[in-house]
Amino acid sequence: MASTLILNGTLVNENRIFESDILIKDGLIEKIDKDLSHLSADRIIDASGLHILPGLIDDQVHFREPGLTHKAEIYTESRAAVAGGITSFMEMPNTVPNTLTQELLQDKYDIAAKNSLANYSFYMGASNDNLDEVLKTNPENVCGVKVFMGSSTGNMLVDNQATLEGIFANSPTLIATHCESEEVIRANTAKAREQYGEDVPISMHPVIRDEAACYASSSFAVDLARKKGARLHILHISTGKEVGLFDNTTPLKDKKITSEACVHHLWFSDEDYAEKGTFIKWNPAVKKASDREQILQGVLNNNIDVIATDHAPHTLAEKQNSYFKAPSGGPLVQHCLPALLDMYHDGKISLERIVEKSAHAVSTLFEIDRRGYLREGYYADLAIVNLQSSWEVNKANILSKCGWSPFEGHNFKSSVTHTLVSGNLVYEGGKLIEGTTGQRMLFNR
Repeated sequence: MASTLILNGTLVNENRIFESDILIKDGLIEKIDKDLSHLSADRIIDASGLHILPGLIDDQVHFREPGLTHKAEIYTESRAAVAGGITSFMEMPNTVPNTLTQELLQDKYDIAAKNSLANYSFYMGASNDNLDEVLKTNPENVCGVKVFMGSSTGNMLVDNQATLEGIFANSPTLIATHCESEEVIRANTAKAREQYGEDVPISMHPVIRDEAACYASSSFAVDLARKKGARLHILHISTGKEVGLFDNTTPLKDKKITSEACVHHLWFSDEDYAEKGTFIKWNPAVKKASDREQILQGVLNNNIDVIATDHAPHTLAEKQNSYFKAPSGGPLVQHCLPALLDMYHDGKISLERIVEKSAHAVSTLFEIDRRGYLREGYYADLAIVNLQSSWEVNKANILSKCGWSPFEGHNFKSSVTHTLVSGNLVYEGGKLIEGTTGQRMLFNR
């Protein structure tokens, strides 16, 4: 493995911004010091005027393989991820077939070992009838167990009380949940159909999947986790009301109940449906601007612990359908960090907090082995960014297989110049460098 020396960079790490060099050998950060220019290496990167961040760790993506590869593949989406400075991802089990057995889980790891440019982990899926399989999950090499406590695809809606209690009482690892009340959504859908028939406008999405649907489910999950002593992580918080469910006084390493915000809930609001239509149809729905601001405040105040993407591509043809036929989800891994850096330029969040929420905290929350920080002895997962290099998102530079983005036409103020994954340079100057693969993440549990 080639050694790399990065000179003259400005590091953003552990609530500090400082100038330093970095020496990388055998996939690890060997030395961080102010003047390493006297050392030799196979590759030298001059990072003058650039900022060096720990590679982002995305704790929620849908890369669609196996079974849905007309939308995306682990190979294509990992390319988009590293181009966006995301060096590690955790992928969800609602593929086809659903990842409901240990054998099917291993199949996904086998695909990633051959094809993923980024480091990877995969969630074990839960259903109403696979508790025995869930309990076989190895907490040392699997990121978590995913429970859909709301609408889902296939056999993945867990609404059996006994099953839920069994998972929350006995899961060998962290439980990550999608929380929306199916009962509330059904009732709201029926009302919308009474008013509009099958021609429900996209603007009704946050009315159908409303605050009540989210809060009913997330508050239930929090109560159940407290009762059973579970390690619970609630994904994609979309309402201001939910922010109050989470503690911001306990240190993250000691928290039993944690939460995640996604970049689209920090960026868009219901005012954007008129322009973006189904391209910003996600579950949970993008809601009011006031929700967006409260979610951001929750991130800043540590009620919400991490930032992720919920990257979930669909084809352009699928997304261009009418409201009920257009699936929810969209591609985000390539544009998450540039979007967060735009928020930095707008004075909404600091560089230190971006790094904390999208790298450090993810590592701490999931107890990831030696990733998420710029530290000697840690894996060399790095994103180097130029804060003053603007670029426009267009079809020619979108790397997700689906070929579209809700950010199309937007001019980002900052760009990713280099990405290193486990010491391998995989992205430089707008071009992917293939031929290496990421590593399976391990967990100190």
